[in-house]
Amino acid sequence: MPPPGSRLVQVPLQLVPALAGLLSLLTGPASAMQSPWWENYDLKERFVCPDHGALVLERNESQASLISGRSSSILFREANDNAGLTYRNGPLKVTIRGDELTLEQLPQRLICLRTEEV
Repeated sequence: MPPPGSRLVQVPLQLVPALAGLLSLLTGPASAMQSPWWENYDLKERFVCPDHGALVLERNESQASLISGRSSSILFREANDNAGLTYRNGPLKVTIRGDELTLEQLPQRLICLRTEEV
């Protein structure tokens, strides 16, 4: 909810750093860096996003790290009633259902497919 007296402004995707930065780096090298050891992620999965490249998602029960090239974003687990797992960091939302990862920052949505566990 915006503070009193402010108004919501729709910003084009290319100006939204959380998603636009990730998408611009998806076309770069697929050799993603790793998260620090103390973040203790149980799973490390690689996804390919058609026409955008690849990304790595490291995750555990409470948080995830979305890595693309040299960029990463920490997301936190969100409870939901739908099938799958949801992680969020502000407007950036990642949902995993089977082998499909949906990267979402409304109104933009990108669907990626799991290629392997790294």
